[in-house]
Amino acid sequence: MPSFDIVSKIDHQSLDNAFNVAKREILNRYDFHDSKSTIDFDKKELSIGIVTENDMRLDAIIDAIRSRMIKQRIDPACLDFGKSQYASGSMIRKDVKIKEGIDQDTARKISKAIKETKLKVQPQIMGDQVRVTAKKIDDLQQVIAFVRSGNYGIPLQFVNMK
Repeated sequence: MPSFDIVSKIDHQSLDNAFNVAKREILNRYDFHDSKSTIDFDKKELSIGIVTENDMRLDAIIDAIRSRMIKQRIDPACLDFGKSQYASGSMIRKDVKIKEGIDQDTARKISKAIKETKLKVQPQIMGDQVRVTAKKIDDLQQVIAFVRSGNYGIPLQFVNMK
């Protein structure tokens, strides 16, 4: 039986490249000269730590990271922005988590939405991915089009079409 998997994965090398280019771009900007801004990328935890002086610079850093991610073909919807915290003195700290994998709630939403289409397909949650099987490849292609049209808050990819 034909099947495919719905996953949410990020190319770690492209993400690292996007972050390094954004960091270099930010540190070379004129409005960031004499700034105490620091940007750290933790590859193991998949998080970005930003420390800067004010909200304007924080927004500029986030915008630069997003634009570089788009140029590297990474969906910025994978970024999970936490609340800004005040670090020592007048510094602002923001931790940005990078979401990877489909959590159980989102997997249930996707599975339920696929079942409501009344197509002859069977969605199945398998860890951090959803496998969809059917008798016809045409039905699977309709499911892909349907899921692409929905908004689930995370970037989705469709892999292992067999």
